[in-house]
Amino acid sequence: MSLLVQKFGGTSVATAERIESVADKISGFHKRGDNIVVVVSAMSGETNRLIKLANRIDETASSREMDALLSTGEQVTVALLCIALHKRGCKAKSYIGSQVPILTDNAYSKARILDIEPSRIQKDLAKGQVIVVAGFQGVDEQGNITTLGRGGSDTTAVALAVALKAEECQIYTDVDGVYTTDPRVVENARRLDSITFEEMLEMASQGSKVLQIRAVEFAGKYKIPLRVLSTFNEGSGTLITLEDNLNMEKPIVSGIAFNRDEAKLTVRGIPDIPGSAARILGAVGRANIEVDVIVQNVAQDKTASLTFTVHRNEMKKAEDVLNKVAIELGATSVESDENIAKLALVGVGMRSHAGVAATMFDTLGKENVNIQMISTSEIKITVVIAENLLDLSVRSLHSIFGLDQDTVDL
Repeated sequence: MSLLVQKFGGTSVATAERIESVADKISGFHKRGDNIVVVVSAMSGETNRLIKLANRIDETASSREMDALLSTGEQVTVALLCIALHKRGCKAKSYIGSQVPILTDNAYSKARILDIEPSRIQKDLAKGQVIVVAGFQGVDEQGNITTLGRGGSDTTAVALAVALKAEECQIYTDVDGVYTTDPRVVENARRLDSITFEEMLEMASQGSKVLQIRAVEFAGKYKIPLRVLSTFNEGSGTLITLEDNLNMEKPIVSGIAFNRDEAKLTVRGIPDIPGSAARILGAVGRANIEVDVIVQNVAQDKTASLTFTVHRNEMKKAEDVLNKVAIELGATSVESDENIAKLALVGVGMRSHAGVAATMFDTLGKENVNIQMISTSEIKITVVIAENLLDLSVRSLHSIFGLDQDTVDL
């Protein structure tokens, strides 16, 4: 008998009919003898509907009340799914975050899980019940409802899998696994049978929307195997696990991730004195703006320029912060550009193969793609390029690295 944690996303439970279909799938696992804990998201579009409702009343509503409002989306889904399971003769019980309980800090809209007390769920599992838990939410020490941020149901599922010592955490979604890149951009993108936690974390951080970054971090830290599966089609999906568990010769590059929601900011004419970069990035950090790729240059006149990327939605906010800091530092200008995109090659095979960067840059050069910024790690090479050249770049690199095949020689 296996203990499985299964998470179903918003598209999987978007309608009453889809909830019924999910109930059929879950009851099938339960009837074969598996212990099942299910985590569900709100019905597709529901969170956005609730946000719009709140904004019609007050666009500056408090974060506490927004979390109380948004958490109701998942509460609807858990109840409906349990009703569907009962209809099939399957014993099931719904839990909201505070009933588990899932204890978080008090950072509303982006809370982090501190602890999960699994004893209540374990007792109900021992009674043969399917447990259905509302994803995306928890409760702080004062009893306030909190939410985990967009995609937080993935994190809920992984955290429960850790707390319950599940055999596997299965993420059901509208795709049948992790692909070498977005099939909407590259028609012959290939589904990966397996990928390491490290690679998936890099893919997620660079724009792959299949899994939430925090969920992958959590799974990797506690060594809980993740599997991405389709709700609508049968198949083995993609297993995300430790590198040691993959009994195969890893390809040089496993995938290409990209993100169009990027903006670039540059502060020019910064006095080249110690602490300038810290003052700039410190001010941005205090504004709760996440910074990604960073490049600094020093000119012959001993002034520096600092360039970095942020999410496009935060460009204006970051620009306002930088204009104030630039005056304090005596910098000459602040420039912004939202017509950029980020592209990254990811693969643990890079550790043992030279020439990956050279091949990447040569390929982009032949397509007349100008590289504006470069960032590297042991298993990743990231570039910032013009957004209108992104699709061309992804297709060219996917071809040159043979990602529609199992292996390729450089």
